[in-house]
Amino acid sequence: MTISRPEPALLPDELELAVEADERWWGGAAEDGLSMPYGGRRPFARDLGTPEGHGSRGAAPSNQSSPVLLSTHGRVVWSERPFAFAFEDGVLRLSGRDLQVSREGGSLRDAFLSASRRFFPPSGTAPARQLFAAPQYNTWIEHPYTPTQESVLRFARDLLAAGMPPGVVFIDDLWARDYGTWRFDRTRFPDPAGMIRQLHEWGCSVMLWVVPFVSPDSAAFRELERRGLLLRDRSGETAVRRWWNGFSAVLDLTDPAAVGWMTDRLDALVEETGVDGFKFDAGDVRDFRADDLTARPAEPVDLCEAWARVGLRYPFNEFRACWRMGGQPLGQRLQDKPPLWGPAGIGSLVPEMLAQGMIGHPFVCPDMIGGGEIGAMTGQEAIDQEFFVRYAQTAALSPMMQFSVLPSRVLDDVHLAAVRDALAVRASELPRLLALVDRAASTGEPIVRPMAYHADGLDDVTDQFFLGPDLIVAPVTVKGATERTVALPAGRWRSDDGSVVEGPVRVTVTCGLSRIPRFERLTGA
Repeated sequence: MTISRPEPALLPDELELAVEADERWWGGAAEDGLSMPYGGRRPFARDLGTPEGHGSRGAAPSNQSSPVLLSTHGRVVWSERPFAFAFEDGVLRLSGRDLQVSREGGSLRDAFLSASRRFFPPSGTAPARQLFAAPQYNTWIEHPYTPTQESVLRFARDLLAAGMPPGVVFIDDLWARDYGTWRFDRTRFPDPAGMIRQLHEWGCSVMLWVVPFVSPDSAAFRELERRGLLLRDRSGETAVRRWWNGFSAVLDLTDPAAVGWMTDRLDALVEETGVDGFKFDAGDVRDFRADDLTARPAEPVDLCEAWARVGLRYPFNEFRACWRMGGQPLGQRLQDKPPLWGPAGIGSLVPEMLAQGMIGHPFVCPDMIGGGEIGAMTGQEAIDQEFFVRYAQTAALSPMMQFSVLPSRVLDDVHLAAVRDALAVRASELPRLLALVDRAASTGEPIVRPMAYHADGLDDVTDQFFLGPDLIVAPVTVKGATERTVALPAGRWRSDDGSVVEGPVRVTVTCGLSRIPRFERLTGA
């Protein structure tokens, strides 16, 4: 096998664009959702090719990112390669390679549709239907690092016995003995095919957690190293990288033989056990280095993208880190969230889902209800039941809704009833949601959309969203709130309480524990 060193960097293009009056911008990285839209008074800077702390132990895991910026005045910035950008003093400064700047129309929607058509066209397909039509249930928080056949079946049985609808069960980390040894550990899963058959009989599909890492000293490691299918560092030695579970080698995802090795094992799991698909974790840009030696020339972002391409083979899929791949049938989850009120937790859900949509990812999930960051979740003394309900309400009208903590275990009757009310709201809006999933597959348009996507003058309103063109959703994300303000554009709007409001207007609505404020556009009136 030939090892390639990265090609010499081209001299960067340097561009400056004047930010027009009242112009706002979206795009770049989903994790920057709280800073979007850009172009106001606050300066902002991001290098899409080099995440903060890249190459260090302290580098944070990433979410989705893409080399695109979209303006509310119809302007588009794009490159096939990562670029750096900064907004300051009314100027957008760009540094990268082969930068393209264009304008089509005069709105954010015009900019998105132009960029989607030219740079990340929709595939025409969506991830598996059940990922949207039913809740998802992940074993991660209830059984971190300890899933067994017995505990997985009990997890699903307890959910169904509590009245939760059948859905997609995710078996998370350590169902296999080693990373890279993608076969069930038979000491903990004596009959995986029988387990999956039982889950199917209960109406649940099943997904397994996988990563591109390989445990050192395993048989898989020895085989892959012998075949030259592992990433090598600049010295030519097999690269061993630290990640949240320790130290592992990494598949060279630029090598078709390495990808084939992985998909052969995943396909065997589908064939032998009946599993429906996979949660593709890790593959962060931080896991790769610019001077790594690969089978084909690649930068860290390219290896992240290559991991996402593996998922295209499986309609049941989920990703948390992704470079580009807009318009593709991939489920994209937000970064693991701590159980916190405010911008570090629940306050980031809507802004970051909006950001995901604006970079071409419509099939999004706002992480696990109540929080998926394992250290914070296991470290809290008790579940904040109000927080759990408000999180569930935000997820209820998102494209995907994922539980990991058993609601019936941690909630009293009042709060459990509020979660069931949220599920009922989702059920009532499911025809709209599924229609939007189909439309996203054919047009690429986001399912969850910024207010500016369909309305003028609401560029900076990012704590509510359009679910499609005709429903405004304003979830409650403030602790103890009994009312909130909702911004409505021009037109007539019918509230979930039956009242009709003429816009444009800002209205204050009450928000008891079970309410998800929402307004539907009235047409032809």
